[in-house]
Amino acid sequence: MNQAKRERLQAQGWKVGTVTDFMELTPEEEALIEIKLALSKSLRERRAKQMTQAELAERLKSSQPRIAKAEGGDHSVSIELLMRAMLATGATPKEIGKVIANVGAS
Repeated sequence: MNQAKRERLQAQGWKVGTVTDFMELTPEEEALIEIKLALSKSLRERRAKQMTQAELAERLKSSQPRIAKAEGGDHSVSIELLMRAMLATGATPKEIGKVIANVGAS
């Protein structure tokens, strides 16, 4: 958000901050969310090059809507499912580690 817009909102009584501030997240909670989002994005990119969501769901004995939620970063999806899905697309543990290691690097 640019400075002028921030100042206009604050002048009107709005509080301007981050999601972390608004939700009062701990650094650990914030990191976990960022990791899940990075895994979701990587999964979506890898899967789209190789197969449909339905095909991945079949490999995982899951459902296509669940894969869509995983790729969309839905809060209900576990890191375990994200990792299993990444592995099912052929990702190595080292590649998954790189996705996680790049969280916050940019």
